[in-house]
Amino acid sequence: MNILVLGAGAIGGYYGARLMKGGADVTFLVRPKRAAALAEHGLVIRSDLGAVKTPVRAVQRVTSADRYDLVLLTCKTYDLDSAMEAIAPAVEGGAAVLPLLNGLAVYDALDARFGQDRVLGGVCYIATMLEAGGEILHMGAVDKLIVGPRVAAQAPLAQRFHDALPKDQGVRLLSTDIAQDFWDKWATVCTAAAMTCLMRGLVSEIMATSDGRRVMQAAMKETQAVAAAAGHPLSTQTIQQMEGLLLDPKRDWAASMMRDVGQGMPRIEADGIVGDMLKRADAFGIEAPMLRAAFVHLQVYEVQQRKKLA
Repeated sequence: MNILVLGAGAIGGYYGARLMKGGADVTFLVRPKRAAALAEHGLVIRSDLGAVKTPVRAVQRVTSADRYDLVLLTCKTYDLDSAMEAIAPAVEGGAAVLPLLNGLAVYDALDARFGQDRVLGGVCYIATMLEAGGEILHMGAVDKLIVGPRVAAQAPLAQRFHDALPKDQGVRLLSTDIAQDFWDKWATVCTAAAMTCLMRGLVSEIMATSDGRRVMQAAMKETQAVAAAAGHPLSTQTIQQMEGLLLDPKRDWAASMMRDVGQGMPRIEADGIVGDMLKRADAFGIEAPMLRAAFVHLQVYEVQQRKKLA
């Protein structure tokens, strides 16, 4: 399988390396600085599921004459417009797109640009980060990747991608209802990002307060209500998993967006993860005071960051 991976960052580099191990022909589309680093040091991953240090093929642009079966899209939601421009020639050349991004607004944008029949569905559960030296750190042992067709004609390609992934490193699932998988993850990620950012704390720290459990449960009910109104109610099992992650007084964990805020990152995925959920809540007439407070908090942070850059 011939796969183009946009970027060689925390998610793209990690799954690109796993696909290479499975025998896929992988090319990374990267910026000049990252291309130079990859040429000098190769792709380096530190993971309890298997470390990697390997040379890779990297390019800085593609054309419609380049033939790829699939583009793996792993950018941040705020970089989606530029990412679509970068991969457009590959899609024009016949490639489909598999996004591994948070939220559903990205699918609206990709469908509008390339057509729904060219955009598969993907969900990943993993904690990775790109370190200053260019190495990718996989934190913990969780690595779950779900892929599935959004229209029936995509089923063979989704199967091929699933087959290309080694099954001895992480959980690999071929979904029969990828839309439900989207909502299961988004509801959890949105709640986690909203609350850990709003409180600027770990789950364990929020649970240690007098009303932390109550406010977390209120936020969970809001995202669950939006999912149900959209026609994708969360199952009892998914809700229990959400509760296990976000109501555990011993869980020293926070959403990746909270880590970005803590590090003073100039841009965060507030719109794509929390803002879009709030828009859908408003469209359904669902009151979501916890999400609204969290989104205002995140917007204030973004205003502050823009002032620093001005």
